[in-house]
Formats: sequence, C-alpha cells, structure tokens
Amino acid sequence: MKHFTLAATLCFVLTGCQTAYYSAMEQVGVHKRDILVDRVEATKESQQESQQEFQSALERLSTLINFDGGELQSAYNQLNDDYESSLSAATDVSRNIDKVEDVAGALFSEWEEELTQYSSATLKRESEKKLKQTQRQFDKLLRSMRSSEKKMQPVLSSLKDNVLYLKHNLNAQAIAAIRGEFKSLKSDIQSLIDDMNRSIADSNKFIAQMNNKNT
Repeated sequence: MKHFTLAATLCFVLTGCQTAYYSAMEQVGVHKRDILVDRVEATKESQQESQQEFQSALERLSTLINFDGGELQSAYNQLNDDYESSLSAATDVSRNIDKVEDVAGALFSEWEEELTQYSSATLKRESEKKLKQTQRQFDKLLRSMRSSEKKMQPVLSSLKDNVLYLKHNLNAQAIAAIRGEFKSLKSDIQSLIDDMNRSIADSNKFIAQMNNKNT
C-alpha cells in the first residue's frame, strides 16, 4: 500500500510539473503543438543515435568472432563499451517516447475541452474533424515508436549475454560460443533497425503534417 501511495504521489507531482511547464511555455508563445513537434523530432534523433550504437556493437561482434590472436581483454572492454552505449541510447529513446505521449495527451485534452467553447456549430465541427484526424495520425506514430522500442530490450539482453560470457571466458572457446549466437543477434539488430527506419519515416510525415498550417 505504501508503494502504491508513493507511486501515485510521484505521478501526481510529475503531472503537476508537466502542467506547470506547459503553462509557462504557453506564456511565452510556445504551445503544446509546438512542443509535440519538437519532442517527436528529439525522439527521431535519439532513434537515429540508437541505430548507430546498435550497428557499432554488431560490427564489434563481427570483428570479435573473426578474432585471430591478440588481447581478448581489450576486445571485451570495447564490446562492453558498445553495450553500455547502446543501453544508454535505448534509454534515451524510451524517455523521449514517454515525453511525446505526455504532451500529446495534454494537447488532445485541451483541444477537446476547447471544443465546448465554440458558439459556431460549423467551426466546432471543423475543429473536431481536425482533432480526430490528428489523433489518428498520432496514434499511428506512437504505435510505430512503441513497436521499435519493444524490439530494443531483446537485443540489449542478447548483447549483455555476450558481454558477460566473454568477461568470464576470455579464450577461444568463448569466441566460438559467441560465434554461434551471432547470426540470430545480427538478424534481431537488422529487424530493429528496419523498425526504427519505419518509425523515423512516420515521424517525418507527422512533423510535416503538424507543420502544415492547414492541417
């Protein structure tokens, strides 16, 4: 019960902070729509960074499984650095998606509330139509973002397994074991990158639509 109360309190505080932030930004002419576009852009950039980190880890593993003598400790250190960088980049992606979802929720709630303020039935219908259209576009984008996000964890887990195994088995047998896992991991990383590319394309389309003043 205490854990639930603490979580609920934290959620309330964070929600209150976000509400205060949006209000403060509105005072200087930056509206939730603008913040949403900025956060979608930031998420897209973090996905691109994450792609690079996962690709770097894959290339490091590719080099490692063809290892032919030398210092395995150094190879382990480099692979571990790649894993840590991939983990950090993936965390940034998840954090940015959460921020996108938060501001979108605030924007749509505000939009729905303001529909009740219209005196013109025609303008109200037109605004409601645009709201539903924007919500559909955003829902598609969010599904795309969450889909690629979901694929990051299995890849991270596999990378961590390889790093841990190499850490405790710095020998040729360890390289052979990792070589056996490589094909599956390579496929998973490529699938993740492909998913992120689709999400990035959806982000570009959404940003263009939001920047279209007639939308």
